[in-house]
Amino acid sequence: MTQVAYLGPKGTFTEIAARAAFPDYSHKPFQTIPACIDAVSDGEAELAIVPIENAIEGSVNLTLDYLIHKKRLPIIGSMTVPVAQHLFRSNWQKETKEEPVKVLSHPHAIAQCHDYLQMRYPNIEFEYTNSTAQAAKWIADNPKEHVIGIGNELAAAEYGLDILEYNIHDFDNNRTRFFVLAKNKDVYRVSGPFKLGDKTTLMITLPSDYSGALHQVLSAFAWRKLNLSKIESRPTKTGLGNYFFLIDVDYRLDDILIPGVVAELETLGCGVDILGSYESFSVTAIQENVSHEVL
Repeated sequence: MTQVAYLGPKGTFTEIAARAAFPDYSHKPFQTIPACIDAVSDGEAELAIVPIENAIEGSVNLTLDYLIHKKRLPIIGSMTVPVAQHLFRSNWQKETKEEPVKVLSHPHAIAQCHDYLQMRYPNIEFEYTNSTAQAAKWIADNPKEHVIGIGNELAAAEYGLDILEYNIHDFDNNRTRFFVLAKNKDVYRVSGPFKLGDKTTLMITLPSDYSGALHQVLSAFAWRKLNLSKIESRPTKTGLGNYFFLIDVDYRLDDILIPGVVAELETLGCGVDILGSYESFSVTAIQENVSHEVL
């Protein structure tokens, strides 16, 4: 059966995205984002789904850098999941009613709940984990520690934890977008509850001695009326001040417009790589995608 690698353990937002994109496939958790990507590169899994961008905290640089510099895999789709963060504890802590001394979660989750934590637990210690579900698992494995965690309702249910308070996040419109990666972009197709549209992601390296190159790069898209939904720079890791640009175009790869952009940019001396052209989907409500197999 087709295997989908996702950032684990069970109960992460990544698992929610994986199950929404591929409900009929087998899903296998891995401890880190690079391990998910390696699983596809090494043939342990056919697909990987990894976080790429959060509406509050921005891009997930670990995903970008590993995908660009270590294991280049085609992007075959994306899935966006709403992020609702809850505060959970073990049932033993619920009975003792003692104040916690530490909060455990992924750095992004703790940052997304900053205002709440400052107001409710101003002196609490933070400890970071690779995922929100890993925090839930740790609390389940160490129920008598005075530690609380932040994560989703799926993780709390998976590890038998008590939700102390719901929706402690600072912003209601938080979303995380995930890339779907595969060795062969023509074999698998992503689906989802709600289609957002088509995208093409390009990596562009500017010529070092070309004045005004970035302006001309953007012009190549503008006069063709191609909308750019995201543009950001990342270091090439070849020297201080050397960067490449990642650009998301709200348009599927065709035979005319995007090839025309590529040809024009290459004429200017730019390096251009198409990382993927794919459909984007969204999960509208997490509860609708909580599988009985998970719970």
